[in-house]
Amino acid sequence: MKNWLRNNAIHLAIIGIFIAITFVYFPAAWQGKQLPQTDVLQAGAGQTEIFEVQKKYGDAPLWTNSMFGGMPSYQVWMPVDKNIGTYIIRAYKMLFPHPIEVVLLYLLGAYMLFVVIGIKPQLAAVGAIAFAFSSYNFIYIEAGHINKAYAIGLMAPTLAGMILSFRGKYIIGAVILAFAIMMEIRVNHVQMAYYLFLVALVLVGVEFYRAIREKKLIGFGKAIGYQAVAVVLAVAVNASLLWPTYEYSRESIRGQANLPKENTQSADYGLNRSYAYEWSQGVGESLSFLIPNVYGGGSSTHLDGDSHIVKLLTSKGVPTQQATEMAYGIPVYWGDKPFTSGPWYFGAVVIYLFVLGIFVVRNSLKWWLIIATGLVVLLSFGKHFPIVSDLFFDYFPLYNKFRAVESILSVAMVLVPMLAILAVHEITDQKINNKELTRKSLYALYITGGLCLIVWLFPDMFLDFKGSHYQAMLDGYAKQLGDSRIASEIMGALVNDRISLAKFDAFRSLLFVVASFGLVRLMSLKTVKTSTGVILFGAIMIIDMWSVNKRYLNDNLFIDKNHIERQFVQEREVDRLILTDKDPNYRVFDLTINPFSDARTSVFHKSIGGYHAAKLMRYQELLEHQFGGDSLNNGVLDMLNTRYLITKGGDGKGNETVHKRPTATGDAWFVEKATIVDSNKEEMDALNSFDPHKEAFIHKEFEPLLKAKNFGQPLNSSINLTFYRPDNLIYEYNASADGLAVFSEIWYDKGWKAYLDGKELPILRANYVLRALSLPSGQHTVEFKFEPMSYHLGETISLIASVGLLAFAVFAFWFRKRNRE
Repeated sequence: MKNWLRNNAIHLAIIGIFIAITFVYFPAAWQGKQLPQTDVLQAGAGQTEIFEVQKKYGDAPLWTNSMFGGMPSYQVWMPVDKNIGTYIIRAYKMLFPHPIEVVLLYLLGAYMLFVVIGIKPQLAAVGAIAFAFSSYNFIYIEAGHINKAYAIGLMAPTLAGMILSFRGKYIIGAVILAFAIMMEIRVNHVQMAYYLFLVALVLVGVEFYRAIREKKLIGFGKAIGYQAVAVVLAVAVNASLLWPTYEYSRESIRGQANLPKENTQSADYGLNRSYAYEWSQGVGESLSFLIPNVYGGGSSTHLDGDSHIVKLLTSKGVPTQQATEMAYGIPVYWGDKPFTSGPWYFGAVVIYLFVLGIFVVRNSLKWWLIIATGLVVLLSFGKHFPIVSDLFFDYFPLYNKFRAVESILSVAMVLVPMLAILAVHEITDQKINNKELTRKSLYALYITGGLCLIVWLFPDMFLDFKGSHYQAMLDGYAKQLGDSRIASEIMGALVNDRISLAKFDAFRSLLFVVASFGLVRLMSLKTVKTSTGVILFGAIMIIDMWSVNKRYLNDNLFIDKNHIERQFVQEREVDRLILTDKDPNYRVFDLTINPFSDARTSVFHKSIGGYHAAKLMRYQELLEHQFGGDSLNNGVLDMLNTRYLITKGGDGKGNETVHKRPTATGDAWFVEKATIVDSNKEEMDALNSFDPHKEAFIHKEFEPLLKAKNFGQPLNSSINLTFYRPDNLIYEYNASADGLAVFSEIWYDKGWKAYLDGKELPILRANYVLRALSLPSGQHTVEFKFEPMSYHLGETISLIASVGLLAFAVFAFWFRKRNRE
């Protein structure tokens, strides 16, 4: 033990420094305060019913009716108890408060990667800081994209495992890779894992070329073989997560449209192109890699009392406080994204060193880093560079399933610091002569410092600081103020404020670039010792990136946990009134919020709205066609058993009002008539005006399952829900004749089974999104069970693979120890 501590003392000391850095950055976190992260709060609201059922029955349901009429709960939350990654995550989260544990994961994962590529511990620690403090790593935390943040933090260990195996450390590299990929998948952000896969493919291609050139194809083949084993193990451990998700994705908005429309894929699976490209990184906006506020910062960036707008308004006689409040609400960000939380700032020091690395690094990883970074940046442009984006969107497998293509820059946050630190490594190893280093460091200065200098001195030379929304804003202010001249003056002042922000940050970045150049020169001349130079690089990186990150994630955002919960999920009087209804399965439509992008209603009720990025495609199409504009289709509300409507006061303001809808169909009902339709479009159009109590529309594919079409509602018939659990529903019915029963439950054929007195019978789809059964006369019991094979068999595979992964790890460390001895 003493030998182990002595041998790893430097690593342990660096881990201690990392912990100290995170605790210093987040004093409010270890004082018990929390971030009011919107996505986390929305997710928690959607999970309410799942946890209530788990508490009552001891296990979590696989289906929830709390959102969008009903959907698989494993798309909202699932325990995944037979996956070893679940226990690793739980143990890690117990050690450190949130969000300290996220930033620490960034630091530890990146540190491992830098050590693996041959960087000495001190410099590797600096590299970890360079990656961890990239602005979007903190912006994602502030926004509540925690799964995405974890996935980004696990990118570095994944690459470390691959590189180790390519360098001949086959077994230990494969073990690291297996655990990293297993965890990457387990944190359940498929988009980030997919983008990492693209970059890994580039690495494999570069390594293959190197193996051919150096005649080391056997070693390359062994590395690929071990990596393949690692990937298979990692995927198998996550079988209960991946299999149901893949199955669901084909039925979700990421799958094939049932109602093809213009500009939408009809023959292929994937998102609408314009929807996927909505958040594309602007080509010019990429200057924010170097100058954070060159495009105004984020949508939440606000002007203060010293702004040009405030000075203009006060000169017009507007009181200072009122002028400041008006300026505060005017958007400073002028890029083309609908909105953004902040810039993709990689750090002025890091960008300078990255450019220097292009000139000086001789490491074999250099060309992979340059090619992969270039590909990532081009793909992030999305609609602004369709020649590349469309190629991937149309032809590369699965690429069209993901939106917000700018998110791929998360991978660049790993790649850019790698080349930057390799540049410093090249300098510290003194393998490049002083004259050549001077020349190349000047190249980097001219490129990065020159850009900063131009924006500082001549900001409007290439940038207009207006953006595509300028004219709309001008027209809006002219209409609001009733004076187009004053509106023009306000917009002119806004442009000047945007220029001021850009100039300030350009000068700021210029100082850091010059400081970096100066430090490189001092280290090359040996005026500054290598160890001192590394520490100084770490210090200026911290100063640079820390101060920018504090603009977006700071102590002022942390508040008391109880206050967050009261603010987001406070029970209203209308909620209390509705909850007096003890029927377990009625639904609520809340019009006091944006019902289809807000899950707060799900905390107390079963909602026909909600908040989820992957709704069922059929349900999304129902919303688009039956709830467009201000119109509400009462027939559709009825068939969804929408018993309560929550609205604002008569003037659209004031207290909420609850309206009970007596026409709601209830949990299940017999209809008089089943009308066969020939297409999805005909089925959807039929819902425009109909009485769900009397008629049901059945697609022709289900016609063979019908015993009759004009059933005639059985006399004195009744059907009642007698047991409710979201994934297990029991009904008792009595009917004098055969009939068609429609259930106000969402149709999903990947796991739902129906039983009549214990004997399985086929489920029909009715009214585009509901379940129906053709039932015989008499008194019977009907039971619905959600039993997806993909989940249950996946759990068995996960357990076996988890044991296998542990055995692989034990073998790897035994083998390593034996070889050392």
